[in-house]
Amino acid sequence: MTAHYCSLAQQPAPAFAPGLAAERVGALMGGRRMWVNGTVLHYYFFDGDTDGSVIPVPGSAGTRRVSWVGGRAQRDVVRDCFREWRDLGIGIGFTEVFDRSEAELRIGFQQGDGSWSAVGRDALLPGLHERTMNFGWDLTAPGERATALHEIGHALGMQHEHQSPFAGIHWDDEAVYADLAGPPNFWSRDRTFFNILRKLDPAEVNGSVWDPQSVMEYPFAAGLILEPEQFRGGVHTPGGLSALDKEFALRWYPPLDTPRPPALTPFRSAALSLGPGEQADFTVEPSETREYAVGTFGASDSVVVVFEERDGEPRFLAGRDDGGTEHNATIRARLVRGRRYFVRVRLYSGWGSGETAVMCW
Repeated sequence: MTAHYCSLAQQPAPAFAPGLAAERVGALMGGRRMWVNGTVLHYYFFDGDTDGSVIPVPGSAGTRRVSWVGGRAQRDVVRDCFREWRDLGIGIGFTEVFDRSEAELRIGFQQGDGSWSAVGRDALLPGLHERTMNFGWDLTAPGERATALHEIGHALGMQHEHQSPFAGIHWDDEAVYADLAGPPNFWSRDRTFFNILRKLDPAEVNGSVWDPQSVMEYPFAAGLILEPEQFRGGVHTPGGLSALDKEFALRWYPPLDTPRPPALTPFRSAALSLGPGEQADFTVEPSETREYAVGTFGASDSVVVVFEERDGEPRFLAGRDDGGTEHNATIRARLVRGRRYFVRVRLYSGWGSGETAVMCW
């Protein structure tokens, strides 16, 4: 029997400026959805009577509202899976909040709408009244806890393993389309292609080898894969975080065991000696309340994020990504005297001289 499958919404391919060197494009593809390390992701469960989708009523001109609210047992499964990812020791935190305006991740439980998540920083794109993650079936059923681990993996920026070009999978395409068109998924050909048959760019996959044990891998029944031969009988996943899942998460989000970052003094630039994927962190404690600018300088592609410390926890304030452009990232934000702020700069790639700096003014 075919399993329920995660169903990501189709997104347009990223558009980069023409003429970019291949290594720059590769670095941008690999890091564009990843959070800066040290981010605390706040998650919110929809809980109101008016939280839901309005859908048409078959056979009439009317509509009805379908709730996004999940029961306590469903929410507890998701909470437990956030804890499992956190307990790896990664440099990303997870905190449940009860005000959707404070949440980067907003979670619904609309039955029949599939299970899916925004990938990484794409969660910042939907409006505050929209979901960034949904669970469309019972997470307490045997084997379904893996669905929550899988969707949180997407929220961290991870992709589907079976779409890796390193997997070397040769599908029986029509068998796949036929299988997914039936229960329990009822997918269109476009959705099946986007989530299964389409190959990802080598730069945006989770690693340089295929991991069939990954929580980001779908299980597949026999008869869908022609090659590699050992998977003609299907792909059977254990349903937990694999060794390579953990390695990927810790590589992108290493533990935050360093002392407090150095201060970024207004009007004094700080040189950045970073390689692709590396990050520099600074603190800012403004001496006066006013609008400040924080920006990078030099020939590089980077993302800059400013956090405000509240109750000992960094809260996202503003971010800017200059990846793929010839312009440096600059953020303007009102900083308040007596509060502490964190500036985090993550490099995609350096080009030209590769010499870069960050400054607050």
